[in-house]
Amino acid sequence: MEISDAIKHHVLSFSSNLPTLIFQFKPIFQSPPPLSPPFHSTPFRVPNKTRFPSYQHKYPKPSSSSSTFSIPYTTPYEMLRFKSLGVAFMLIINIIIVVVPLFTVPTNAIRSIPKTTPSTIQLYGTATTNVQYNEAPEYFNGAQCTTTTASIIHVAMTLDFNYLRGSVAAVHSILKHTSCPENLYFHFIASGSKSPRPEDLTRIIKTIFPYLGFTVYSFDDSLVKDLISYSIREALEDPLNYARTYLGDILDPSVTRVIYLDSDVIMVDDIQKLWSVSLTGSTAIGAPVYCHANFTKYFTDRFWYDSSLSSVFEGKKPCYFNTGVMVMDLVKWRKEDYRGRIEKWMKIQKEERIYELGSLPPFLLVFGGDVAAIDHRWNQHGLGGNNRVHSCRSLHPGPISLLHWSGKGKPWVRLDAGDPCPVDELWAPYDLSKHSKQLL
Repeated sequence: MEISDAIKHHVLSFSSNLPTLIFQFKPIFQSPPPLSPPFHSTPFRVPNKTRFPSYQHKYPKPSSSSSTFSIPYTTPYEMLRFKSLGVAFMLIINIIIVVVPLFTVPTNAIRSIPKTTPSTIQLYGTATTNVQYNEAPEYFNGAQCTTTTASIIHVAMTLDFNYLRGSVAAVHSILKHTSCPENLYFHFIASGSKSPRPEDLTRIIKTIFPYLGFTVYSFDDSLVKDLISYSIREALEDPLNYARTYLGDILDPSVTRVIYLDSDVIMVDDIQKLWSVSLTGSTAIGAPVYCHANFTKYFTDRFWYDSSLSSVFEGKKPCYFNTGVMVMDLVKWRKEDYRGRIEKWMKIQKEERIYELGSLPPFLLVFGGDVAAIDHRWNQHGLGGNNRVHSCRSLHPGPISLLHWSGKGKPWVRLDAGDPCPVDELWAPYDLSKHSKQLL
């Protein structure tokens, strides 16, 4: 594996100064310089929107000063602050710490060692659940990354009690596989009426990912609650499933593009590739499309027999797409009032019963035939089975960049039950929790 020029420079500089350091009996590693937030010009908050209060946490970014050689390991910092007769021995240890990672750390992203003591977080739901999360490693940009406001990649996800473990694993996978992890900013949407509350979730995420840039927004369930009709699966009726419809209102107008991801995904490729997808013309969203799927089954006969309804697809070639992975142009979304268009179909559904699923059909009605097609590798979906508790599926042939456990079965549930599907083993390496449940 090729070693980055930046790391080579630090090693050569370190080696040339080694005799001086030994003579003066000074510790090699110094404490990091004062930390500064990564974004200086664009505050990520929702101005004067009482419906969507936000809870921010911006991670500090290490100084890029070339005069001080600091390495992204926390424990050695503390060890080497002590000046003692054992300095020469510590110098040898430091050399090992610097040189060995050069042959194991990827060329792009640089990772630090996480703390060994897990953070303990107690959540409250229908039962008292004790969940221990190990602190995630700290990831740094590669030498080729720029750190301007324009280089920031915005990612939106929902957070709730039942899917928190999946969300944490998803974030971990994204950080682990991107070459510019410091350029990521996460927008988490949480219900304002459920526990844990958005402010509690902010604390939890900050504990697990202390260096992550993110905001947790409080979602007003009443916006959509009266528009939701019953579905084939109760989980699909959760108002938070519809939060993606309101991203144009929740996020600050300065956020013009966002990648929306479900909580049951794992990314095994660089998210920058997904971010770079082109949305040309009037196209407001991009997603993998599946034209071989039977599109008619997503709507009832009542819909297809009423030409005033089915004519929405006239002149189009609509194809199925999964809304769990989307690149969204929020400028076009706001300008064309796609929120209002989706809500219109939800109102019709309440009266006419034109589909059976939850939040997907309104998106198909509005965007069917007008979606920027993204490579299928970015949504290997259906790994959760067809709305059955234990319905294992195998991977589709071809390259994979994102795994998606859409369906009823979730990998963390099946792993804890000791009855996982083979694909669940691909999710396990990104799980940061140590899970145990005690009923009240």
